[in-house]
Amino acid sequence: MNRHAQAAVLFLLGAALLHAGSTDLYLRYVKAGLRPLLLAAGIVLVAAALATLWYERRRPPETHPHPEPRIAWLLLLPLFALVLVAPPALGSYSASRTGTALQQPYGYPALPAGDPLRIALADYAGRAVYDGGRSLAGRRIAITGFVALDRSGTPYLVRMALNCCAADAQPVKIALSGRIPPVLQPDAWLEVTGRYTPEQTRDPVNGGPVPYFEVTSARPVPVPRDPYDETWNG
Repeated sequence: MNRHAQAAVLFLLGAALLHAGSTDLYLRYVKAGLRPLLLAAGIVLVAAALATLWYERRRPPETHPHPEPRIAWLLLLPLFALVLVAPPALGSYSASRTGTALQQPYGYPALPAGDPLRIALADYAGRAVYDGGRSLAGRRIAITGFVALDRSGTPYLVRMALNCCAADAQPVKIALSGRIPPVLQPDAWLEVTGRYTPEQTRDPVNGGPVPYFEVTSARPVPVPRDPYDETWNG
């Protein structure tokens, strides 16, 4: 790979990062808070490509040019991954094989008014398990997530939570009781409305706590813009 090819690859890789960071595509790879860093990385790569071309034009010709390392062609791999492959968000397959990652929240901010109260799944699970549901009791609650079934067919509503990127995504689960739809399709996104119940169970994978949610109604919803749970602070 000569210097011009290196510059071209760097430029294309930087442009791909800028494209991903300026659209919702980046949400398939990293959490929303890392968008500025992704855009900055794209700008640095584009600048490096332009600097390489500028340096190459000013450099005197070499009598005996040295071959560039072939390993530089590996830069094409992440480029192909960004351009050709847009991976789907992790879903029920991962959730059913990974134990719940629920951890005790740092605190319990006051919940907003509203009927129903729309609350993130991880927030509901944390309050239900570690706060005894004190802030949830007596409220009509709406939660959105995707359906996962364990090996016995027990239904869960799940959101995958990120620490950094999709590679470290872990599920947070709530078990469903009450008026559950008779047919549940894994990976289908639902908004369930109902109420807090003190009942809890244990995740069959890792034994972690899983709170129940008593469903009074459920409706299918589109996949959200950001399929990962942004309230996670694991």
